[in-house]
This record gives sequence, C-alpha cells and structure tokens, in this order.
Amino acid sequence: MRRLKRFLKGGLYLALLSLLSLVAKLLFHLRVKGREAIRREGSYIAVARHRSYWDIPLLAVGLGPRNPVHFIARRGLLRNPIFLPLIKLYATAIDRERFSPADFRRTLAAVKRERLVGIFPEGTTRRRTEAKTGAVHFARLSGKEILPVNIQAEGPYPPRYPFRFPRITVSIGDPFPVTRLERDVGEVCDRSERARLLGERLMAEVDAA
Repeated sequence: MRRLKRFLKGGLYLALLSLLSLVAKLLFHLRVKGREAIRREGSYIAVARHRSYWDIPLLAVGLGPRNPVHFIARRGLLRNPIFLPLIKLYATAIDRERFSPADFRRTLAAVKRERLVGIFPEGTTRRRTEAKTGAVHFARLSGKEILPVNIQAEGPYPPRYPFRFPRITVSIGDPFPVTRLERDVGEVCDRSERARLLGERLMAEVDAA
C-alpha cells in the first residue's frame, strides 16, 4: 500500500509538472540553465529568492521531472483551499513567525527524508526582508549541499495582470557545502550579526547562480 501511494504521488507530481511547464512556457517563455549541475546521486537544499507565488511552480519546473522537490511552506497557506492538497502532498508546513521545537523536528525530518528540499530563505514576498538562516542550519545538520537557484525576470515580476508577464530564466548554480558560507563569514561571535552575514552570503550565492 505504501509503494502504491508513493507511485500515485509521483505520477500526480509528473502530471502537475507537465501542466506547469506548459503554462510557464506560454506565459513566461521560460528558459532553464544549469540543470546538469544536479547530480543524480546528490542530495540538496534548493534556495531561491521569493518575490512572487509564481516562484514555487517556476522553481519546480526549473529543477525538472527527475528532481522532484519537497517544499518548506508557511502554515498560513493551509487556509487556502487551492494550496491545501498540494501542501499536504508535497510540502511540510511550519509556523514561520512562531517557529517551535515541533516545527524544527518536522523540518529536519523532511530534510533528511527527501532528496531535494526547496526553501525560500526570505520566507515572504515582501520587499527588503532579510534572509533567514534555516537553510544553512538544516544543511549543516543533514549534510546536504546547498543548490542556489536564480529566478531572473525580464519585465514586471510579479506579473502585472492580466497581460504583462515577464520572460523568465531559471539559472541553477553549482551546489556547494554549507562550510563554504561559514568559512566566508569567519569567526564572528555575535549571533545576530553572524546570522545576518550568513543570510547575506547565502543570497549572494543565489544571485550569482
């Protein structure tokens, strides 16, 4: 029964991804670069900037059908009847504002269980939000590499409905170990300053992908 559920879940993912790929190509003239950087034997935390709800399907389409992604999502999305079944199947919902020990355990379990986990370190589409360092911590605890993904838009993004959609390029950078970020930050002792610097370095890697 468990194998059947996994098979059906995987089949539904592929069907949804095929539909999303068609939509992305029609609306965004989507191009994907660097997918070959994702090794079949690798295990990753994919990180990207979060400027629109379109980031979620665009990231999934960019990573491709051979690299199904499990997202870490805000619990508030469970109130949306459209998102609810998708989050139940393909995401772990957490309370971002009041991150609890239970949220930590659920996230760590998902990161260890899934081959590829998607995290948006900014956690919100609001502008000028500092990146959180959860992806860094969970990469360290799980031993996964960080996979930077840059969603680049030529035109208004988020789109200006109903007719103004940008051209999108999803660029996937080379994966790297979390120790590279920590080495770049050095021996900063103040926790808040260290977190800020790690977040800045993480997003710099995303922008350079």
